[in-house]
Amino acid sequence: MAENDGEGSWVSRVVRPSENEKYLEDGRDFVDVELIERELAENSRPDPARIRDIVAKSLSLARLDPSETAALLQCGDDDLWQEMYEAGLKVKQSVYGRRIVFFAPLYVSNYCINNCEYCGFRTSNREIVRSSLTDEQLREEILALIRKGHKRLVMAYGEHPRSGADFIAHTIRLAYSVKENGGEIRRVNVNAAPLCVEDYRKLKEVGIGTYQVFQETYHPATYRKLHPADTVKGDMRWRLYALHRAQEAGIDDVAIGALFGLYDYRFEVMALLLHTMSLEKYFGGVGPHTISFPRLEPALNTPYTENPAHRVSDEQFKKLVTVLRLSVPYTGLILTAREPAKVRREVIPVGVTQLDAGSNIGIGGYSSGAVRGEKQQFMLSDPRTLDEVVSELVDMGMITSFCTADYRCGRTGGCFMGFSKSGKIQGFCMPNAVLTFAEYLLDYASPETREKGWVLLEKELEAIPEDGPREIVADYLERIKAGERDLYL
Repeated sequence: MAENDGEGSWVSRVVRPSENEKYLEDGRDFVDVELIERELAENSRPDPARIRDIVAKSLSLARLDPSETAALLQCGDDDLWQEMYEAGLKVKQSVYGRRIVFFAPLYVSNYCINNCEYCGFRTSNREIVRSSLTDEQLREEILALIRKGHKRLVMAYGEHPRSGADFIAHTIRLAYSVKENGGEIRRVNVNAAPLCVEDYRKLKEVGIGTYQVFQETYHPATYRKLHPADTVKGDMRWRLYALHRAQEAGIDDVAIGALFGLYDYRFEVMALLLHTMSLEKYFGGVGPHTISFPRLEPALNTPYTENPAHRVSDEQFKKLVTVLRLSVPYTGLILTAREPAKVRREVIPVGVTQLDAGSNIGIGGYSSGAVRGEKQQFMLSDPRTLDEVVSELVDMGMITSFCTADYRCGRTGGCFMGFSKSGKIQGFCMPNAVLTFAEYLLDYASPETREKGWVLLEKELEAIPEDGPREIVADYLERIKAGERDLYL
């Protein structure tokens, strides 16, 4: 099927409005524009004492309500913001400990039938070179990532008939099958277009990790303006409830996000909270596993990205990430290489839990080593290698983690949320982070990173309570030094 052929019939086959109906409230979506605007208006000048009360609630690991989140977003006191930054780190460490999980984005296909104004992959962009990885090319890409030390992928696909559920399932199976010298991919997350419940079940069967669907913008008028109505993505409601349908199909780790720069960042943060609340309402308290907050970046032949009306400054970006951390304290936050290294250094300490590094988002870019704008959706701003970023995290006192044990031990969905909301998940995650960091240091790290990384690792081992698994972790470390791999609690 050609890229522009039969779009109307494709839309009618893909979109199933009846699958959304059970999640509507009196026929309305969870994005309540009037509520968001009212809360922002009524909390435009929050009292300092109220801000501190809200922060204290976050420190207890309780999710905030819309009124509280609106107040934090509009705090005008620099000293209070400093308190919030510090609280963000405390919240993150209370739940996840001193670890940062790493992943690699892997673009499998850039064919797309949508025509989003801000996206380099839009169907009208004739300067993009379209391609989809063959099985052999996908193996080469995965091998290139394994050789750098990666264990976790986020595989990305454009929305197109050739990238349907069967194709995605096939590529997931292939990714898990690639192994070399003890290296392997242990977790395949997916960023792809919304699917129907039946298709989500196909992905569940092949062992999908987390399923990501980013709403881009939650503001209905802006969404309609940027996404033509005759495309699949033009149906806002189909996208809004993509992760409800995924949960219904049994994919109990899902991820939400907004593309900041398309509309007022305060509105988008509020909507991300409402999305979280809706998922928790319908799925027994299980909201998103992670929240992403990418900013709009330049893309080849994409004028919209050059001067967005709602550009988010670096200061605003740090603040919105902090508010997300405090609003949903038990959920992971993903900061990507879209952001410059300087910004990442500033924002990591306010509560980020996941990073990518050494990323290449061009089709076939990892195995070729080329950075080709004509094959990329947008431009990355942090070109540092994985080892360079890991080294910097060591200097910041943070353990790099490639752990995937929670998923393989069944600590997903409600189980994970139960541990996360109580702050107990780090009892598993920190020991497993130490073990995967040891693998990285032995097999992939530069001599400098290896030397200082072991010093930090030994300190972290001593920080594990004596009445906890310290003895087990110490034993596993010796076994890893002797050549064993993939040991976890």
